Amino acid sequence: MVAAPASVDTLCVNSIRFLAVDAVNKSKSGHPGLPMGCAPMAYALWDKVLRHNPSNPKWFNRDRFVLSAGHGCMLLYALLHLTGYDSVTIEDIKQFRQWGSRTPGHPETFETAGVEVTTGPLGAGIANAVGLAIAEAHLAAKFNRPGCTLVDHYTYVIMGDGCNQEGVASEACSLAGHLGLGKLIALYDDNHITIDGDTSVSFTEDVLKRYEAYGWHVQHVADGNNDVGAIVRAIEAAKAVTDRPSLIKVTTTIGYGSPNKSNTAGVHGAPLGEEEAQLTRQALGWEYGPFEVPQEAYDHWRQARERGAAAEAAWTATLAEYRSQFPSEAALFERMLRGELPEGWDRDLPSYTADDKGLATRQHSQNCLNAIAPHLPELIGGSADLTHSNLTDIKGEKGFQKGAEANRYLHFGVREHAMAAILNGLAYHGSGLVPYGGTFLVFADYMRGSMRLSALSELGVIYVLTHDSIGVGEDGPTHQPIETIPSLRAMPNLLVFRPGDGNETSGAYKVAVNNRHRPSVLALSRQAMANQANSSIDKVAFGGYILEDCDGTPELILIGTGTELDLCVQAARQLTAAGRRVRVVSMPCVELFVEQAASYQEEVLPSAVRRRLLVEAAESFGWHRFVGLDGDTVTMDRFGASAPGGTCMEKFGFTVDNVVAKANALLAG
Repeated sequence: MVAAPASVDTLCVNSIRFLAVDAVNKSKSGHPGLPMGCAPMAYALWDKVLRHNPSNPKWFNRDRFVLSAGHGCMLLYALLHLTGYDSVTIEDIKQFRQWGSRTPGHPETFETAGVEVTTGPLGAGIANAVGLAIAEAHLAAKFNRPGCTLVDHYTYVIMGDGCNQEGVASEACSLAGHLGLGKLIALYDDNHITIDGDTSVSFTEDVLKRYEAYGWHVQHVADGNNDVGAIVRAIEAAKAVTDRPSLIKVTTTIGYGSPNKSNTAGVHGAPLGEEEAQLTRQALGWEYGPFEVPQEAYDHWRQARERGAAAEAAWTATLAEYRSQFPSEAALFERMLRGELPEGWDRDLPSYTADDKGLATRQHSQNCLNAIAPHLPELIGGSADLTHSNLTDIKGEKGFQKGAEANRYLHFGVREHAMAAILNGLAYHGSGLVPYGGTFLVFADYMRGSMRLSALSELGVIYVLTHDSIGVGEDGPTHQPIETIPSLRAMPNLLVFRPGDGNETSGAYKVAVNNRHRPSVLALSRQAMANQANSSIDKVAFGGYILEDCDGTPELILIGTGTELDLCVQAARQLTAAGRRVRVVSMPCVELFVEQAASYQEEVLPSAVRRRLLVEAAESFGWHRFVGLDGDTVTMDRFGASAPGGTCMEKFGFTVDNVVAKANALLAG
């Protein structure tokens, strides 16, 4: 008896599975189990539901797809290849995980067109997806008009047991439920396997009940291995629920089709091997060799190009109609999509003289936000339940809430890590939004994973992090981030600003907003500091500059940041009065300074002047490159203490007298 030919659905599903099997085998590393198990749900979504255009991966009104379980990235690469994205050819599939490949070991936006977010750490992707959905909801409320719907797309996610165990996912999904993000639909790959084996060893909760408690619409597809139709029906049912995000639990078998390795941890993160791959081919009736896809499958998959082109053409016609009916709104929308900032957005950034009242830089930050917000409609952000401490509110701006999505102030709740991941999602959306978020600097440790992805993925997120030193005072060492700034400076592609007064805070905002492909940290004080006579908004862009100088070659250079900059200025006055030649250098952003020409760095910090004293209420780590062996620091070498901020500063040596004493010791040496 001759077996019936496989249906086109089966061919398409198995083409995903075997591209993954073959690529991981050739690479000798990777995660074949998830693509093998998730292939039916991926096919159901990408072939039957997802609106995208393989010929234009950046088409604005496409649905967004996030593979939150990023280790299973061969699933995504197979989908991109099969549907006809030029970014992933069969040769790229064969080069999986190799040097210079467009198919790296986890999806990366900067490597592969069609990848929407960089998903490495589990849970980050679903949290990013919440940001994508917020962006869609905000722009839809802002731009759509009766009879002319310009913004209308979904965010789809495939996530796994690992994502659902990560705290960042719980934080973000809780907020998504509160906000009623109806165009966020997650497919949960319920395969009961993680690296340690069956999830029964650590994860036995009822996930659907948890999400139902979050305010999500939930469904279960029992046969995710075969029932493509049931998956499609579940997605369509989820789309019909417009006031809540949706979770569809799809029960699957990891490594489906493998006779000896399916439903085991062994197929999670290791190749099947040639023998098991051949047995799997036999088990699934796959008569094709490695990296071979039947033409019938290609022909079916590639219909996505025609559908996508038609969908984009229809939207382009809608945009043309919108442009004719609402020209000013269309001009703003198209400017944002081009990633262009409005001319003069920074014209009202405040400037200060030494006679102006000294304020905490968190207050200067608030002044900056409120100065630029009227000119920068793409600015959107908020705080992790610290609005009145971070001073991140925009006067007159109401909160983004369910039914009020046009508002641009986001109340993240006590969810620092989710906030950072959601901000990344807002930036990934590609609609020109300028996202910012505030919390205490010490909680950067909660956000570090997502901050790292901001830097890696070149996202222009602005982190407004206040309470930057032992000046926090009575809250004590748990809230005094003495090591945080140096550790953030170690992160590639992250700009860390510690402004020393009002002008430098304005300058930090000017640089941060202009950098749409580089995240920024604004480390801001709780305590007030004097405005300096020679500080500069524009010189912040150089990272470091001469604030006060002497006649002739200096004997000593004092380098200061933040609140300690004024200690350097006052100490320099005393030393100058005693006949010493002293230069004061302000260093609001180390990263920008080291990127300047060597001649400029030499002008500010002449190599011949070896006596240098760095003053910063933080660990000394990283400053050695500027102070050298002949220099010294007034820094912290221990955690802080609970006491009034002024007392802490005095007890730990952040006084003019101590700076002068350290300077004299250097000069006498």
